[in-house]
Amino acid sequence: MRHKGFWLLLIACVLLAGCSRLTFVKPKMERKDGEQIAPEYRVSDSAATKKRMGNQERLIRASQRLRAGQLDEAEREARQLLKDDPQSVDAHTLLAVIEDGRGRVEQSGQHYKRAAELAPGNGAVQNNYGAWLCGNGFPAESLVWFDRALADPDYPTPAAALANAGGCASRSGQHERAGRDLRRALELEPANAFALAAMAQHEYRRQRYFEARAFIERRLAAAPANADVLKLASQIEEELGDKAAASRYVQRLRAEFPGAVDAMNLGGNAVP
Repeated sequence: MRHKGFWLLLIACVLLAGCSRLTFVKPKMERKDGEQIAPEYRVSDSAATKKRMGNQERLIRASQRLRAGQLDEAEREARQLLKDDPQSVDAHTLLAVIEDGRGRVEQSGQHYKRAAELAPGNGAVQNNYGAWLCGNGFPAESLVWFDRALADPDYPTPAAALANAGGCASRSGQHERAGRDLRRALELEPANAFALAAMAQHEYRRQRYFEARAFIERRLAAAPANADVLKLASQIEEELGDKAAASRYVQRLRAEFPGAVDAMNLGGNAVP
């Protein structure tokens, strides 16, 4: 799968703060020459704590390797973590991202799904699997996972799940839900780039071209353009009859994304 900025998909490697739980061994109080001797405390980590902290360090290393593009090293760390802790949501999430980076769509989905199953109350991992489903041809099936993400009261970015849900509802033909979820996302986060682009697409499909123009202009102001956004902007202007504006977007597309114009068709005019 290739996200291509489609989601605020927020990969949730939950790096918990490594607070060591200490085991205190308290010796008996002793007396010498009638004076009380202060007790000595031996402080040590329990075996379980040491294992947990070791896994935490491995998770951090795997994340660092992933950010550096060192997929083999990241996978090695993540698989060792999974061997030590088969229930690790973080390990499955990391492996999902690694497999995605290698273009192994099925394997990536398996890890996203397993992470979601292991943490049914974690909104981030529910959102991740929903995003994978929608991006790989299952937009209707993805919606239940976005709903689960939104049911998490501690989910810090509900606008992301709402934007995803709205965009995927639109893809699956559920236009009423699409408009509802996208508007809710924009109420929470007016500059949400994906929600703005999805809303522009939603209005374009409904042939509400002036509304679509307003949303695509907000999208272009909110974040750097990508090829899909520029293509949609050109199509909207074509429908509104503004050939000059449509042409300007096509020129930007050619200049900024020369590899994306092959075989594209914008408003009936082929882009060479």
